[in-house]
Amino acid sequence: MNPILRDMFGHQFWADTELWKAIGGTAAAQDDKAIRDRLHHIHMVQRVFIWGVSGGPGGQFNVTKPDDFPSFDGLRTYARGSHADIQRWLDWATDADFSRSLPVPWFKDPPLTLTVTEALTQCAMHSHHHRGQNATRLRELGGVPPSTDLIVWYWKGRPQPAW
Repeated sequence: MNPILRDMFGHQFWADTELWKAIGGTAAAQDDKAIRDRLHHIHMVQRVFIWGVSGGPGGQFNVTKPDDFPSFDGLRTYARGSHADIQRWLDWATDADFSRSLPVPWFKDPPLTLTVTEALTQCAMHSHHHRGQNATRLRELGGVPPSTDLIVWYWKGRPQPAW
């Protein structure tokens, strides 16, 4: 696997976890609709991408809604499952899997086809974008967002996520 992509996912797992812990430590953030909706969106999109690069097993993707997870802990369990699904795929994928073409069905005119590497890069960058939004909202609610920059992850020795 491309070493930068490997690092992007290692960082994503750690950074997601660090932000989840900070949100979990701030009662107002745990119950904030904007944060909860974005947390759900982050992890559902992670699942969509890994489902797509896996060949769409089972036919139709199982779309969930934030309301399907009434508790913060239930949503966190969903998030952990997203990470586990991604890691499972990364563990068995071959170099050939990363160069496969993948049509992106929501782009129609013109259509878009990416390599699996490009699609997974989008997956990691998408999560990064929304983590920043949630960190800003956490601060607005009186919480302290953790420093989750990629360079911090490198500096700390590429730590594993600790839920």
